[in-house]
Amino acid sequence: MTTWEYMTAPIMIHATKQILDNFGSEGWELVAVLPGTQQASTPDAAVNAPAQTNPIAYFKRPKES
Repeated sequence: MTTWEYMTAPIMIHATKQILDNFGSEGWELVAVLPGTQQASTPDAAVNAPAQTNPIAYFKRPKES
């Protein structure tokens, strides 16, 4: 049975292909890319709005025995 290891990494928009090619050359397969968000503080502590950040890429590869 194949077992997997996983990794997440932020993807810089200006170098997407290069970043993905580098991970691919290390055996990582791209599984998904989701928008990156984080909570942004506002002066009113009761209000938090998401701030857009770099997309997050999710990768997997077979785990070495």
